[in-house]
Amino acid sequence: MDAYDEGSGARHGPDARHGPDAPRRPAPPEERGAAHEERGAPAGSARPVEPSGPLGAHPLGEPRTGVAALSLRYRIAVALALAVVAVGVCVHLGMTFLHVAPANTVTKAHGKAVDDWIYPEFEQNWKLFAPNPLQQNISIQVRAGIRAPDGSASTTGWYDLSAEDGRAIDKNLLPSHTQQNELRRAWDFYVATHDGENRPVGLRGSLSESYLRRIMVLRLDRDDAVRAATGGAGVIERVQVRSRTSNVPPPRWSREKVSTTPSYRELPWWKVPQDEAAGGVR
Repeated sequence: MDAYDEGSGARHGPDARHGPDAPRRPAPPEERGAAHEERGAPAGSARPVEPSGPLGAHPLGEPRTGVAALSLRYRIAVALALAVVAVGVCVHLGMTFLHVAPANTVTKAHGKAVDDWIYPEFEQNWKLFAPNPLQQNISIQVRAGIRAPDGSASTTGWYDLSAEDGRAIDKNLLPSHTQQNELRRAWDFYVATHDGENRPVGLRGSLSESYLRRIMVLRLDRDDAVRAATGGAGVIERVQVRSRTSNVPPPRWSREKVSTTPSYRELPWWKVPQDEAAGGVR
């Protein structure tokens, strides 16, 4: 049948070619608006309503997260727990500081409380200062027995080697490691491996004696001790070492009383081997 024929089944317009069961194409927005106007509804009422607040804002405000999302009762509980933890950390750090710090007024008055807190769970085997603050001045001194070419023997005076190192370090922006530590470490090594009667303790005792003796011979050779004693040639036959220890005086404002009288520790004479007698091992 022609589309221009009249009849009850004839359809007109663009949908005529699709048959009676073909789905209808949705009308454009303009036509829908016109249809609403015809029914008395305002145009565009079918469109979604834009939020009146700031772009992307929640209608009831931003949702709470974290601790703020808890009720007042739980927030108070969290605050109390954090306060207890903070106090515990501060107390522990304070006790640990007093334990590793040198003796002071607080530790003398509350030493037992500090020890009860630290031992045995939090015991420390280190100190806050390494080495500890200087409380004593220790000077290492040496003298030598000299044999002149004519066979005569003489003994030099005491050479204060620590004072020599102190003068070399004073006003020196870059002092050497030997000037700062060699003599001190050698003496500490000897003291740690010998008892109060200068008897070696353990296998390292003889090693510490050899090390200290060689340093003494080298330093005497550097100071030209042989020439100073004989006026010419000669050899070092033996050496003797001693330490001079005196307490550092307390500051003027301190009430502490300490003796400033020096004490000496003299070691026995050591015979110098022939290969060292000319000034130490080369």
